[in-house]
Amino acid sequence: MRAVRRRRRGLVGLLVLVIVIVLAVVYGTAPLRAAAAAFHDVRWELVPALALLSVLHYVFAAVALRGAAGWRLPLLETTLAQFTAAAANRVTPGGLGAVAVNTRYLVCHGMPLARAAVAVAVLQVAGVPADLLMMSALLALGGGDSRMLDAMGSHAAAVVELLPSWPLVAATGLLLPAAVLWGRRAVRSAVVGRALEGVTGLCRRPGDLVLTLVASASTTFVLGLAFGISVLAVPGATAGAGDMMALVTAYLVGAAAGAALPAPGGMGSTEAALVAALAALGVAAAPALQAVLLFRLVTYWAPVPVGLLTSRTLRISRGSALPDSPGTPA
Repeated sequence: MRAVRRRRRGLVGLLVLVIVIVLAVVYGTAPLRAAAAAFHDVRWELVPALALLSVLHYVFAAVALRGAAGWRLPLLETTLAQFTAAAANRVTPGGLGAVAVNTRYLVCHGMPLARAAVAVAVLQVAGVPADLLMMSALLALGGGDSRMLDAMGSHAAAVVELLPSWPLVAATGLLLPAAVLWGRRAVRSAVVGRALEGVTGLCRRPGDLVLTLVASASTTFVLGLAFGISVLAVPGATAGAGDMMALVTAYLVGAAAGAALPAPGGMGSTEAALVAALAALGVAAAPALQAVLLFRLVTYWAPVPVGLLTSRTLRISRGSALPDSPGTPA
């Protein structure tokens, strides 16, 4: 028990150190210092809604995990585990921290390790079509805002024009065969085979499949709404409630671009991509940076202390089945 307390104190101390470093960077850099100083103009009455959407993100993540696992999991405890997964993601790239935490959580509730790993992998895979379907729905409803699409097209065209043709052709000639060879080997691997079996198993449970897809898409959508509220909370952003769907689309584009770099939690790259997405909508640099900082503070950093305190959800309770027992499927 003392060792657990010492470990928690060490984690809290590390968190305090990280916050101090972040504040030092913010207040030691002129543009960031100006953006931070402008926070006194924020419409603070919108921040509770922003915090509520942040919490809903973790509730939907818990629902998605329950659907993918097909296992009876307590909603509150599973939600708290998602806070712990978020805290782990702050120090690991590519979402590996959340994968490890969710796998451990399922094992603690009696699911065999191999099945738990497959369930979490299926959850990660399901997030891709879920987000694509949501993006398609937003575009169909007119939320895609031509400014964002035009900006993406113009930036892509500019990049293509800057690239000389022969290195691109040479790289394609080398990388394409290597990608095909690697893909064939990956498809034949046991890991991919188990993941495909997990996806097939989820498809055989249409109720869980729909629940997983809807909940997974909802996790991203509520963060998009939170991002939109963050922009509305900044007076200088010149955005109104009618721009909400365009702001949600801007978040989807910016978050996807930021996640493409293997940095822990997309730190740095995500902020830059979100500011660029707002710039494509005509938002000035200073209000855009201020809105992104507010959004990341509430949705990215604020849940970390909660995740550290709720790490006890990863302990095997006395009433739980043993990790290698069949457990209780839903």
